[in-house]
Amino acid sequence: MSVFRSIVFSAALAGVITGAAITGAQMVGTIPLIQKSEVYERKAEAPAASAPTAAAQPAHMHDHGAAAYSHEAEWEPAEGLQRNAFTTGANILTAIGFALLLAGIFALRGRAVSWREGLFWGLGGFVVFTAAPGLGLPPELPGMPVADLTLRQTWWIGTACATAAGLGLLVFRKASWAAILGLGLIVLPHLIGAPQAPAGHTDVPEALSHSFVVAAVLTSLLFWALLGVLTSIAFQRISRT
Repeated sequence: MSVFRSIVFSAALAGVITGAAITGAQMVGTIPLIQKSEVYERKAEAPAASAPTAAAQPAHMHDHGAAAYSHEAEWEPAEGLQRNAFTTGANILTAIGFALLLAGIFALRGRAVSWREGLFWGLGGFVVFTAAPGLGLPPELPGMPVADLTLRQTWWIGTACATAAGLGLLVFRKASWAAILGLGLIVLPHLIGAPQAPAGHTDVPEALSHSFVVAAVLTSLLFWALLGVLTSIAFQRISRT
């Protein structure tokens, strides 16, 4: 029970601090870029919003009109405090979830874990969950054409799992076969290729998209580095009490 308590409490503490810190970083880095992109997205949607209502449309267009109205009626958090609160909550929950994974690994290690080792594991999480999938599916702004969501999620999950398995073989198995298999697993998803977005016009400037990719990757790197260090420190201190 003491090990379970250490995992839960250390993950909660590290997750809350990391989630709050990353929200602050996002407000400086990624959120302003997203808000700029949303301006272009709303401009692109404006012609569709000014289309005739369902009552004035031909019968064969009623279903499309109803679907468009339903899409427009979807709830979104209001700008300002409400949106920031939802962003902070999502970041904290995400951080706690990944911190539970890290703390579980630290517990299985069965020995003291320094903050340096925590940083190592955090950087491993960055490679698995951000860097490797991002090579095929870089972060995207609103208003940009994207591939099918199911295909993207499937490729992302497969890439993360293959990368994690490959890194595990490279780091923990000192054998030539493990190195070859590990490298093969890391490269395999990229040989298959990520699902591509359909060709389409976007008003989002390329420079804005590039800036967002850089900011999102740097924010994710900070997230994982901070989460790894804080989880390792919290786990060691709580497990001693």
